[in-house]
Amino acid sequence: MSISTHYNPAETEDKWYSYWLSKKFFHSEPDEREPYTIVIPPPNVTGVLHMGHMLNNTIQDVLVRKARMQGKNACWVPGTDHASIATEAKVVAMLKEQGINKKDLSREEFLKYAWEWKEKYGGIILDQLKKLGASCDWDRTRFTMEDDLSEAVIDSFIHLYKKGWIYRGIRMVNWDPAGKTAVSDEEVIRKEVNQKLYYIKYQVSSSKYQESNSKNQEEPEYLTVATTRPETIMADAAICINPNDERFTHLKGKKVFVPLVNHEIPVIEDEYVDIEFGTGCLKVTPAHDLNDYELGVKHNLPVTDILNDDGTLNELAVILVGEDRFVARKKIAKMLEEAGHLDKVEDYKSQVGFSERTDAAIEPKLSMQWFVKMKEMAQPALDDVLNGEVNLIPNKFENTYRHWMENVRDWNISRQLWWGQRIPAWYDDKGNWVVAKTKDEALEEFWKKKHLDESCFEAEKAGFKHQLEPFLRQDEDVMDTWFSSWLWPISVFDGFKNPDNAAINYYYPTNDLVTAPEILFFWVARMIMAGHEFMGKKPFTNVYLTGIVRDKLGRKMSKSLGNSPDPIGLIEKYGADAVRVGMLMSSPAGNDLMFDEGYCEQGRNFASKIWNAFRLVKGWEVDEQLENPNTQAISWFENRFNEALVEIEANFKQYRLSEALTTTYKLVWDDFCAWYLEMVKPAYQQPIDAESYKATIAFFENIIRLLHPNMPFLTEELWHDDLFGERGEMDCCIVAEFPKGGAIDEKLLKDAEIIKTVIAEVRNVRNRKQISPKEALPLSLKVNSDIDYEKWLNIVFKLANVSEAEIVNDKIAGATAFMAGKDEFFISLTENIDVNAERIRLNADLVYLQGFLKAVDAKLGNERFVQNAKPEIIANERNKKADAEAKIRIIEESLELLG
Repeated sequence: MSISTHYNPAETEDKWYSYWLSKKFFHSEPDEREPYTIVIPPPNVTGVLHMGHMLNNTIQDVLVRKARMQGKNACWVPGTDHASIATEAKVVAMLKEQGINKKDLSREEFLKYAWEWKEKYGGIILDQLKKLGASCDWDRTRFTMEDDLSEAVIDSFIHLYKKGWIYRGIRMVNWDPAGKTAVSDEEVIRKEVNQKLYYIKYQVSSSKYQESNSKNQEEPEYLTVATTRPETIMADAAICINPNDERFTHLKGKKVFVPLVNHEIPVIEDEYVDIEFGTGCLKVTPAHDLNDYELGVKHNLPVTDILNDDGTLNELAVILVGEDRFVARKKIAKMLEEAGHLDKVEDYKSQVGFSERTDAAIEPKLSMQWFVKMKEMAQPALDDVLNGEVNLIPNKFENTYRHWMENVRDWNISRQLWWGQRIPAWYDDKGNWVVAKTKDEALEEFWKKKHLDESCFEAEKAGFKHQLEPFLRQDEDVMDTWFSSWLWPISVFDGFKNPDNAAINYYYPTNDLVTAPEILFFWVARMIMAGHEFMGKKPFTNVYLTGIVRDKLGRKMSKSLGNSPDPIGLIEKYGADAVRVGMLMSSPAGNDLMFDEGYCEQGRNFASKIWNAFRLVKGWEVDEQLENPNTQAISWFENRFNEALVEIEANFKQYRLSEALTTTYKLVWDDFCAWYLEMVKPAYQQPIDAESYKATIAFFENIIRLLHPNMPFLTEELWHDDLFGERGEMDCCIVAEFPKGGAIDEKLLKDAEIIKTVIAEVRNVRNRKQISPKEALPLSLKVNSDIDYEKWLNIVFKLANVSEAEIVNDKIAGATAFMAGKDEFFISLTENIDVNAERIRLNADLVYLQGFLKAVDAKLGNERFVQNAKPEIIANERNKKADAEAKIRIIEESLELLG
């Protein structure tokens, strides 16, 4: 089979992805093999592929493909998340474009539109993942709002409620005025914002002065308060001073008038107030600040909520009713100034919370919500990480995790939306409520509440239910999206519907989870909690936490900055394999990825290098009669491959995928292409011996196996070339055995590095002297080591174009000299060498080595270093010292010979 001059990803990717699907290579069923399971972090149905998804899913695919090649039963479960807030916002926006207002629709009508939107757009991101090469078991695709998964959410709510771990109450929550719903602490993004600090004068109330008093009476006293939120003064319940602040001792027990609305509020004392901030006085607005709320509870203050759900002022504000909170801020500032109540305004920077979903500024708000008690559930999830049952990779995240779990707050799980699983709570006409799965079960629960001894009143039950049913209504709120996704590793295997089914027993707990650090608490930790609560064990063993994909300036990629490339566009331009390689090589475990499109170009160049190397080998003619002159080269690469494989496997075990790929890259590009193929390739238009050819093809096949998890399309294409003989329809690279290492001859590898140095130095001399590559040079060797150069000379002759090699006992005067390891080499040139230039070169080398030796001596002379460093590190430093001293002696001797 002929092979084209250039690799064309567009001709390869769809072909092999379709083939893998048709042969069910991605599909998994429980069997006798060891399972390897990953559940995908379900992307939002509103989403399209971005660079973070690219990185996350490439890592998952590499892990899954490698496990599959190692003979494990690999199962990668895909799916999507219904994303309550984001999806509802999308649907509302779509309806608005059609001239439809959500307020004019019933819940059922709105949900019909939402499901239509989901069916049209919800699968886009999964289709895009296929372009990347994601080898998910698409037969197992799940959606967090499909019937079985929704039922699992309802069942888990009822389970926790019956256990006493779910309750309903009025609490201060993070309110998203754009989404008109509560959001969790973890969905609030803190940003530093340029604001204004307004210094507002509150008039102190006293018997000596009233607003109606005549001008002859005493001038009023004012208390100045600094705030960033003048629009909330109408909700002020008190002014708070620190009892230790002597400036305000005289105000204890006094009252002040709130400007503009003119109602009286007390002056209270609490050490919470920071004497140094602003004026040392704090306006307490319990309905609109969490800390103020807690102060209000402590001091029994009234709560006045002046904001509507959309962030506009309501009737309780008295003034500017209906105005947006930020518009009201500017107007009230102007009104305060005109009334003489604004002392001054200063520029001020502070942290403000924004909704992750809508980017609206969060409003602290008192609201009736549903909560989950977290303290008891958090403990086993914390223990799992602390005792190594669940490994966070890299482990630098353990302290953050521990802090969160030790300071866990109750989880607000209700959302004021229609898209999502509805709270299974039912209310009668008097506001009484029960928790039940269905309306019939709710009627039964109300009956039980009314009559504890059912048997006595059985005849009345039907009448009671008939009378109550028209008034019964279900809670309008839905559950937080995370309350469904925390069940993901269980529910995707139907662990709630059928808790003892074959899949859950085989695949659970899963092996690895690959996700982002920012959801470590509100997804990863909660999944561990759910695993213990509903399955009695952890949901996974390892959690690989990826870094953030940033641009080359270090900025987080975002649409608003316009610095995020289109991943599908990158794949179309460079090929999926190239993009995968480019992303992985620049993504050290747990560290942010500074992405540059140049990395994709590097990946494409790597694919071209492999393709061209394959074409080279495929083009060789074989002569069965020739003897093998490449025994040493073949032996070297076999050992080098085994050595690299040990390093690669060690990196995989530590989830250092970037380092594993870098080692593979160097093995293929440098060791195989730049060295091995040059060692064994026949002279121009000459044949190669059969033994070398067979060994080279075997090496290439191993390289293809090694590369497959990272570059699945290119490797599958090459795997089926007739260079490797006939392949059966199921004999594919995707299920080929991942290479296994063999014995490693350490001395052979060390000697090879010396030989490569010799070749490089001869080439350097040729370049410095501007000698033609075609002119063979004589080489003399003064051997101070135990290297058997006889085994290597044919490689030196071939790659360095050496005409002869002579072993000498003494240095050769007038020759160009260099060192490789402990051995000295001399090239006697036919023309006179430039003694002065050679002396300059040697002196430069001498200065470098003397500086290097000085640094090593300083380190070894440092008692602290010698006492604390590992023995192997100290031994390595002493070897460096001995090597530098030997080289310095040889250079000094060479300089003496030059005169």
